Amino acid sequence: MLEDAGFVVSERCAIRPKSFDVAARRGEDTLLVKILGNIDAFDAKTGAEMRRLGEYLQATPIVIGLRTRDEELKPGVTYFRHGVPVLSPDTAMDLFVEEVPPLIYAAPGGLYVNIDSDVLADARQDRDWSLGRLAQELGVSRRTVSKYEDGMDASVEVATHLEELFDAPLTSPVEVLDGAEEVHDAEETPEDPDVDPDDEPIVAVLTRVGYEVHPTDRAPFKTVSEDETDHDRVLTGHSTFTKTAEKRARIMSSVGLVTRTTSVYVVDEAPRDAVDGTALIEEEEMENIEDRIDLRDLIMERAEEQGTA
Repeated sequence: MLEDAGFVVSERCAIRPKSFDVAARRGEDTLLVKILGNIDAFDAKTGAEMRRLGEYLQATPIVIGLRTRDEELKPGVTYFRHGVPVLSPDTAMDLFVEEVPPLIYAAPGGLYVNIDSDVLADARQDRDWSLGRLAQELGVSRRTVSKYEDGMDASVEVATHLEELFDAPLTSPVEVLDGAEEVHDAEETPEDPDVDPDDEPIVAVLTRVGYEVHPTDRAPFKTVSEDETDHDRVLTGHSTFTKTAEKRARIMSSVGLVTRTTSVYVVDEAPRDAVDGTALIEEEEMENIEDRIDLRDLIMERAEEQGTA
């Protein structure tokens, strides 16, 4: 579906534990996508990791799922789990292929829509209705109508009634690709997990050469490092070089291609220069890196040497 919609899609992150299944990019829109049958399996720890990665990789975390324990996900509705937007396949198809965003979102108490407060106020004034008159028509308090005009969202029933009264569209879509922050409480990015003790020497080098380093918890890479001066971002893996490490490095390369990041895997002994686009650097080499430019040049050199081999 994402490929049909024009996205470049990474390989599946077929290694556990994993916070997302694929990365996808179309133009300037980048997604980290988790795919589930039952979205109740999406836990707080995974949600926190996806939100952190979304910020560091400038991507929107999103879950595509079929159902909850109690019901199928409704088409045209945005749900939320642990701060991450959740869509049914039909809703995702409408958004990404048909480019029709959802209008409804689920929140405690029911289904709601964004009311365009300015359009509502203009429609009421054009009709020459007072707040009290509109409140009476809707069967709500005058204060509630005032809140609608101040930006409070309304239930689907109220929104439908409003559009019937004024014979005009008054709702605005849920901006899923911007994290849908306008319809759920914006929360601060969860704190990074602790660094794995085995990775502390690698993190120390990355920090010393000028990167801000973010450890991960459930990603195919150990850290995301970023330098704000030139928007340089690096995915880093670290372990003994095994078949699993090779698989991780290949996934890192694929994800890096989508998220426009470089990737490096630090190993005890490197059997070759790179795995796809992920450079292999030995631990001793890493310790001798003097600055960020040296590291970046070495990553690019290793990746290019493998490409021409």
